[in-house]
Amino acid sequence: MTEAPQICPALLYADAKAAITQLTEGFGFTADAVYEGEDGRVAHAELSYGTGRVMLGSKGTGSEFDRLMAGAGPAGIYVRVTDVDEHHARAVAHGVEIVLPPRDQEYGSREYTARDAEGNVWSFGTYAPGSAG
Repeated sequence: MTEAPQICPALLYADAKAAITQLTEGFGFTADAVYEGEDGRVAHAELSYGTGRVMLGSKGTGSEFDRLMAGAGPAGIYVRVTDVDEHHARAVAHGVEIVLPPRDQEYGSREYTARDAEGNVWSFGTYAPGSAG
């Protein structure tokens, strides 16, 4: 059994179902759990990519977390991938907005940056946080 990550970004979306579709189809995440409320909106979802995980749900549910996040801006999230160009091609094929194309960085990483349908910025690259020095 793989150990659960100790840090998981948590995002709220006006259309969480569309976000799940974009993250799974466009970015290659796996939807491990999706729980809907009685109103059909996503109360809680967990998506994974390799050993990483992101949690998300619908805005406007009235939950404590929803109230705390009211007015919060988009988030920036970094995901380590093995083949940046292949991952980028998948995102492009699914109509994801690419804001910075694949490029080699001075610190040795290759990466690109995209924006999801609700403004969150996702960077995908070969850099392994915590592995430097």
